[in-house]
Amino acid sequence: MKILLTGTTGFIGSHLLPALADHESYSLERYMTTRFAQGFRRDVRTVFADLRDVHAVEGAIREIKPDVVIHLASISPVAYSYDHPQEVIEASLNATVNLAEACLREVPRLRQFLFASTSETYGNGPVPKTEETPQHPNSPYAVGKLAAEKYLLYMRDAHGFPVTVLRPFNTYGRKRDMHFVVEKIVVQMLTTNQVLLGDPDPIRDLLYVDDHVAAYRTCLLNERSIGQVYNFCTGRGVRIQELVQKVGEVAGFQGEVVWNTLPKRPLDIDVLIGSFAKVQRDLGWAPRVTLEEGLARTVEYWRTRFTHGEQLSKVLASI
Repeated sequence: MKILLTGTTGFIGSHLLPALADHESYSLERYMTTRFAQGFRRDVRTVFADLRDVHAVEGAIREIKPDVVIHLASISPVAYSYDHPQEVIEASLNATVNLAEACLREVPRLRQFLFASTSETYGNGPVPKTEETPQHPNSPYAVGKLAAEKYLLYMRDAHGFPVTVLRPFNTYGRKRDMHFVVEKIVVQMLTTNQVLLGDPDPIRDLLYVDDHVAAYRTCLLNERSIGQVYNFCTGRGVRIQELVQKVGEVAGFQGEVVWNTLPKRPLDIDVLIGSFAKVQRDLGWAPRVTLEEGLARTVEYWRTRFTHGEQLSKVLASI
């Protein structure tokens, strides 16, 4: 079976790609010198096209004629989207429209189109968030993702397009990028005596990367998932201040934590906790990795990198 994966060079894509080794996998990438899928197998066939270029995307889809598309590509840092809204929304909405429409025209027997949306589309409001919770996006990133969701669901209703929308909650366990909250805390605690962070009060539902990857494997070619929207989360919220304490205990950190050192966002989500009841009922998925176990794995990974002589400057240069 041919699977076309976008976002292969990113966090989830680089972890998902090895899990697709039993399929004929293709990576659709925007050409950039020296960039490859992050440290994983290169027997994947790589096709270069900018998702914003409708003609290039059509050509790639016509060439591959995939059975399944897993669309992960986006510009995901929420804070970045406030200052670069056009770029971020174009990467979410326009790219998705180009890719889905190309599949509709060029692959009439497409079996599934899995789309990576985000829990950020829910915004503030009552918790836990279910798939029926009204969505109130409060960042350009979330607006772009919600718009792409709506377009794909329109295609489902109008053309029978076989879309599955995944709304994963905040995921951690990165091996390269230290700019997201868990990795930012871990790396600072392992390399300095002073941790600089933003707001201590937001509450987040944190999903370990292995469970996130399992979400795609669970949905893949599962007939019950076609046309559906699913949350992937733990159902457990943790305040950022408590998260820091937990990481500190695992890392043995004895230094100082300084809060509110980062600019506040124009809007933020105070509490973001999800419910995975629907996907557990329909597909049998449930998170397997507890927060404590996931944090221990993340700390151990980064500790190993540094104790093997890798300096912080080298790690930064590799990002």
